[in-house]
Amino acid sequence: MRHICTVFGVVCVMSLSCVTRVWAQAKFEPDAEIVKVGDVAFQSQKRFVLGFRNKGDKPMRILKVNPSCACLDVRYPQEAIPAGGHSEVQFTFSAEQLGSFYKDVEILTDASEEPVYMAIQGNVVTEVIDLGEDYPIDLGNVCLQTNYVEFDDVNRGDKPSVEIAIANRERTAYRPVLMHLPPYLSAESVPTDIPGGMTGRIRLTLNSEKLPQLGLNQTSVYLARYVGDKVSDTNEIYVNAVLLPDFSHLTEEQKANAPDLRIETNEIDLGQVGQREKVSQTIVLHNVGKSPLHFRQVQVFNKAVSVSLGNRVLRPGKSTKLKVTIHARYLDKAKSRPRVLLITDDPKHSKEVIHIKVQP
Repeated sequence: MRHICTVFGVVCVMSLSCVTRVWAQAKFEPDAEIVKVGDVAFQSQKRFVLGFRNKGDKPMRILKVNPSCACLDVRYPQEAIPAGGHSEVQFTFSAEQLGSFYKDVEILTDASEEPVYMAIQGNVVTEVIDLGEDYPIDLGNVCLQTNYVEFDDVNRGDKPSVEIAIANRERTAYRPVLMHLPPYLSAESVPTDIPGGMTGRIRLTLNSEKLPQLGLNQTSVYLARYVGDKVSDTNEIYVNAVLLPDFSHLTEEQKANAPDLRIETNEIDLGQVGQREKVSQTIVLHNVGKSPLHFRQVQVFNKAVSVSLGNRVLRPGKSTKLKVTIHARYLDKAKSRPRVLLITDDPKHSKEVIHIKVQP
């Protein structure tokens, strides 16, 4: 029995020893198996790093790094990486050929006889687009300078144009197409096909003769990101156009006897809404002219704002009140600044805008 116990004792000791040797290992673990370096300018160099960690419980040393292409220059740490330690392999990529690239890298360490493989992916382009703050509207394959367009102070007969800068992030050419254009808007892309990795412009032209009403005309158009794309909130572009009344037919005598609108203030500061569902303020409107003043349009630029006007017609010397209300639940969804638009038959003040300052 003593011999058997001894044997079992030896076995137990040997087993524990084996367990100790199994766990006392280093382990190379990269931060990412594929390093995506994005766009690289043709005939330039780009430096980047691959981070890795020693996930074992004993020091580890990189023995060799073998890239699959001479276009990659490699620098790796020569010292041992302690257990749990983090370090980096540095790469310099020389872009000598246009197009996409996918390069394999073999990493040999003393942690294992098996190498570790990772890859480097990117795209060599003639011009690198630094999107940054210039193209903040990210639609995936393309980025836009803005998704909000405003045609302000338009007179009947005008045909103004507004351009939206667009960046093609794909490797192939892209042709911008706007869907759901109303009859008063037309669009063209400059150039018609935007090469991969390049920028262009979408030119929107307004035909004011076809605007349906005075004052604010609002619509949404949608940028097709690919053939068969559908309309959604993500590819929506908001378009506002403000059509002014025409006073070109008035005589000098009629102008002298016209109504004259005076507003108590053109700016309302409602402060912070906080926990309130809505907050309101009232301002006074005066007619100091010689004829009745007609409010042809009283409009808001987004649904976070509502208004209530006491009288739509003001006789000379009379006043009325305009109540402006902000609805808190819509503030985060508002696509434009909170404003109220007044369109009147006063030749000098045919358009008045009341700006609203408010914080959620």
